[in-house]
Amino acid sequence: MIESLVYRGGAVESYDDLARAKAAEGTTWVHATGVTDDERERVREVFSLHPLAIDDITGNVRAKTEEFADYVFVLLKTARLTRGQTSFEEEITDDPVGIFFGSDWVVTLTPGSAEEIGRVRAAVESRDERLLERGSDFTAYRIIDAMIDRYFDLLDSIETKIESIEDEVVASTDIDLLEEINSVRRELLSFRKLLWPAREAVGTLARGDPKLIAAETEKYYRDVYDHLVQLVDLTETYRDLIAGTRDIYLNTLSQSTNEVMKVLTVVATIFIPLTFVAGIYGMNFEWMPELGWRWGYPVVLGLMTAIAAGMGWFFRRRGYI
Repeated sequence: MIESLVYRGGAVESYDDLARAKAAEGTTWVHATGVTDDERERVREVFSLHPLAIDDITGNVRAKTEEFADYVFVLLKTARLTRGQTSFEEEITDDPVGIFFGSDWVVTLTPGSAEEIGRVRAAVESRDERLLERGSDFTAYRIIDAMIDRYFDLLDSIETKIESIEDEVVASTDIDLLEEINSVRRELLSFRKLLWPAREAVGTLARGDPKLIAAETEKYYRDVYDHLVQLVDLTETYRDLIAGTRDIYLNTLSQSTNEVMKVLTVVATIFIPLTFVAGIYGMNFEWMPELGWRWGYPVVLGLMTAIAAGMGWFFRRRGYI
């Protein structure tokens, strides 16, 4: 689907013809999502977009910013938590979003749906003065800012998971809890792989390197860059937290195992001498001392009881039981 808007002053118009939309007076915004190869090629020809930049959107390429002769190309990725295809665990999925902006036009291309772009287009259609009165570089900023704001929502969801795990980890050694910890670690790693390239891409815009970014718009890009720096710091903090939580889980599991082994050791130690005594007097030799003694059985039984009681008292004094 290809949607074309042209806005100038307080007016917003929709166009069906791409060439007419590009030639119209004002700022032209073309948004193409889920398009066919022919439709994508038509957009490329009308706005003279480099074919390699189009290929980057359809390929698995990290976020970046490139400056061409007449426009700037920014590739970012949306991120959201969804159910995995092979399991019921949540995982981070991303979709590339290509943003091209020239002196008076903006083109956004994405293979899938991007709710963030939809919110910015709704602001244009509702005649948001800040968007209508500024140029294409400001529209591109609003799109990027909306995508970065969504990153905070995702990180808040991960933070909630970490808090829940921290409450459970001290009291439980369930194997499912370890799976949850590892799942959060994978999510944070995937998110980190998205954030670092995005920070580099927005950093280029924040420095005002592309000549198409007006001086008064640079401060907005710097604000987005600051948000990305904050996201990177939070992600690293959460990685440390979940690593510490994993250590607590393993220590709790090890302590629980040690307690079990301590009890088993005490039991085994008590029964070893009893087994020794019972083994000796359980042998079927014909000539053995005390076999014909009238008090042999109660004496041996009393001896075994005394040994067990004595060792139990010793271990209690030592704090083992």
